[in-house]
Amino acid sequence: MIQIHTTCHQRIAALTFLCLLVLPGFSGCSQESPSPVSEVVATEATQNKTGEVSLAQVYEVLQQKKFVDLTHAFEPGIPHWPGFPDESVKTIYWYDKRPDTLGSGFFAQMYCHVGQWGTHADPPAHFVKGGRTLDEISVKEMIMPLVVFDVHAAVENNPDYTITMDDVRQWEAQHGLVPKGAFAVMRTDWSKRWPDQGAMHNSDKNGVAHYPGWSLDVLKYLYEVRGITASGHETTDTDPGIATTKDEYSLETYILSQDHYQIELLTNLDQLPEAGALAVVTFPKPKGGSGFPARVFAILP
Repeated sequence: MIQIHTTCHQRIAALTFLCLLVLPGFSGCSQESPSPVSEVVATEATQNKTGEVSLAQVYEVLQQKKFVDLTHAFEPGIPHWPGFPDESVKTIYWYDKRPDTLGSGFFAQMYCHVGQWGTHADPPAHFVKGGRTLDEISVKEMIMPLVVFDVHAAVENNPDYTITMDDVRQWEAQHGLVPKGAFAVMRTDWSKRWPDQGAMHNSDKNGVAHYPGWSLDVLKYLYEVRGITASGHETTDTDPGIATTKDEYSLETYILSQDHYQIELLTNLDQLPEAGALAVVTFPKPKGGSGFPARVFAILP
């Protein structure tokens, strides 16, 4: 539930503006049920001649909130898909004066890594020929209501666990319908194994990886019925380890074939509420880019 303090008129207006104009369904209530936030908006509209709230007021509200970084810092040697080479970093300029000029020096580095490095974005083109590349994803797809499916307890008992429709139904029974346009993430606490590559892949003596993943019925429900914008997880892959060991990536293929993007290798999901937060997902804009490290964070209610 969103707590609204009537002692500050501007903050009420800014918060309700953000919830209803920027993020439909943000309150976590069923879309078929009346929302107390909508009642506040109606009141505010009668009190404000223009019925509008400035972005400065929205900013003031956001500054009072807690921000949580959901991104791993990347460097050489971090966990990654086995088929990719490691990152290399070279310092090409330093603070000392450069011998070729009279000016002061500066710090500059050259990075070499695959697009799918660290916490990263996978656009449709990553798996789908002709699909959208990173530069074709609109900025309006980067601010979303955040939905957290917490299955970490099940994963503790079964590292091969895949999320079920019962998990989703339980979330909706408690928080209302998954809001349209949401960023849906699966909390497994697998990121606590970072940056140990062996622990992340969790392979047995036969080389079979054992880590959790999504399931097709849940993904189809979220994307086709609830209309989410994107999804994310803490593991290196959308599909569970027992599938990727066999080079099967049907779940990632499904998401990207629906013209949506995903984020892999998230962290700090244990610091988030299951509902009510905002997700901000950002990444560079390489022309025709098939993937790139992302910076993802949450704004808590």
